[in-house]
Amino acid sequence: MRADEPMIDNGTLRPSTLGEILDRTVQLYRRDFWLFAGTAAMPLVLAFLLAIPAIGIFAIPGIAGGAGNPVTLIRGIAFVFAFLLIMPAYLALYVFAIAAITQATVSTHRGESLTIRAALKMVRPRFFTYLWYLIVQSIMAALVPLILAGVVIGPLIYLIAQPGVGIAGSVGLGFVVFVVGAAAIGVVVWLLLSYSMGMAICVVEKKTAWESLMRAMQLSRGTRGRIFVLFLLVMVLSVAVSAVSYIFAMLAGAVASLMGIGSTAAIVAAAVGGILYALVSMGAQIVLMPVSWIALVLFYYDQRIRKEGFDIEWMMERAGMTQVQPATAPSGDGTISASVTPPDTPS
Repeated sequence: MRADEPMIDNGTLRPSTLGEILDRTVQLYRRDFWLFAGTAAMPLVLAFLLAIPAIGIFAIPGIAGGAGNPVTLIRGIAFVFAFLLIMPAYLALYVFAIAAITQATVSTHRGESLTIRAALKMVRPRFFTYLWYLIVQSIMAALVPLILAGVVIGPLIYLIAQPGVGIAGSVGLGFVVFVVGAAAIGVVVWLLLSYSMGMAICVVEKKTAWESLMRAMQLSRGTRGRIFVLFLLVMVLSVAVSAVSYIFAMLAGAVASLMGIGSTAAIVAAAVGGILYALVSMGAQIVLMPVSWIALVLFYYDQRIRKEGFDIEWMMERAGMTQVQPATAPSGDGTISASVTPPDTPS
């Protein structure tokens, strides 16, 4: 496919199956691999650089010092302060990365060429909107359900600890605790799936954080199961790669044990193994991170085609027959309809 060939055509402007969306995700990723992987690398490389002093301070006795050594305490405190300073930078890079990947997917899907620098530049004016979206999403999808579950589980655990409850009462209350905890996890997963297309909405439609969440909740109806399968596949790939990278740590531990625990050679072998493990894990995460965000943009367009006639809107726009308004509003029956302005009628 040529670089200037439009990616959106009549073949993609129709409802797609999960397999077709995954296949198209691979196509877009392969087409601009360095764009997506390079953007995803920013926060992960910073995390790796942060892990190096952690290994030096906590994993290598010769550097960290013995227990009770004042130098160990000072270095530990210095690491904590460095961590607190670097975390905001990591969070900022993470927001830039996922918003830029989303923007790059939108551009690539429309057949437009984009560089990493251009994608980041497009993110900058709305950086705080994207940051606030992630914060609000975390609060609504995870923090609120877990707090509510804790409010119920806390008193139940207190009752279980009381001596007069008895075995039968403890078993019954324990079962209730299990059910409430499982329900809370289920609600968290459901909300994460419901809000998963919010970043795509925030980027494409320029909505606020709250508006993006509400629209994502409605637009995701009917496709949450497919998104769950997508996340499950990515998680399985991540676990598989992590298992492979863990081999390096195991080999380093075996070499260290053969050389004698505490010897200089063993310490070096352990450090090298830890660094190799971190490098392989980081490389795997860099490669896998864009997959979900690319696919979520494609799910977003697929849902708009299914529910809002985006395919007709796009073809009319390409033919110069409409002027598409970016804002959408819910209609009386609860559906979201795109606003399409017909062309001026010639006199």
